[in-house]
Amino acid sequence: MSTSFAWYLLKRTGMAFLTIFLVIAITFFTMHAIPASPFSSEKAKNDKTIAALEAKYGFDKPVPVQFVNYLRNIVKFDFGLSTGWVGSTVSDLIKGGFSYSATIGLSAALIAIVMGVILGALSALRRGKWLDKVIQVVTTALVSMPSFVVATLLLLVFGMYLKWFPTLGSKPGGLILPIFSLSLYPMAYITRLERSSMLDVLGQDYIRTARAKGVAGKKVIFKHALKNALAPVITYAGPMMAYILTGSMVVENIFSVPGLGRLFVNSMLRTDYMMIMGVTIFLAIMIIMMNLLSDVLYKVLDPRIDLR
Repeated sequence: MSTSFAWYLLKRTGMAFLTIFLVIAITFFTMHAIPASPFSSEKAKNDKTIAALEAKYGFDKPVPVQFVNYLRNIVKFDFGLSTGWVGSTVSDLIKGGFSYSATIGLSAALIAIVMGVILGALSALRRGKWLDKVIQVVTTALVSMPSFVVATLLLLVFGMYLKWFPTLGSKPGGLILPIFSLSLYPMAYITRLERSSMLDVLGQDYIRTARAKGVAGKKVIFKHALKNALAPVITYAGPMMAYILTGSMVVENIFSVPGLGRLFVNSMLRTDYMMIMGVTIFLAIMIIMMNLLSDVLYKVLDPRIDLR
């Protein structure tokens, strides 16, 4: 590992942890700035009951003390007790929902990357041909459609009309439609990225030189062109995971998937401040770590990148 790469990795890691700290601080103090108490509803009938509940959940202490305690607990992956799901911890609920969200998110990301790279490369290699035009029309349409519209269409057509797939995400095979709903937009975007990057690489001098020396066409494409054309796709991996994680909040509710997205929406309906903070911070950490990983992979894939 070179000194410049090690310094870059240390700097990016430090920035990532600083960003996580800022997200925690902003989320914590924003939630505590809300005047209403999470217990000032039908759950509590008088001031004594509210005071007892606030003491139980630690809300009776000064806000700075609460913040310090919250930071200490987060290090141990302890987000406190849920006020909306009595008897459950936020961490346990997040773990339960994350199993569904991770399955959907990773599957959608894998489909998007694999199909996007393949279609983008085919489009570039068949530039100006009918296949290129069809791919461009389809990807343009998919990029212009938000995930909740795609999810609703897939639910109506393949779930309710054709009845090919279950409409509830909790049933066997019920995650297929949510996965495709979240994968279509990033797949279309990656296709366009890969096509543009592939065309740029195919026009480089070293590609023309390799062809002039008689290197086989497949070897030129797979060993030289495709590898170098992947750099923009790796860069997009971080924002793509952010899109998938945030888009899952709507998609999971459409298909009734018991994942983090649905958990977050339900916690807002129940005014569960601890759950709202926990899910927000957990998703933010995931997005920040994915961005860090994509930056590092970008450098590994293309060592020519200047890290200064």
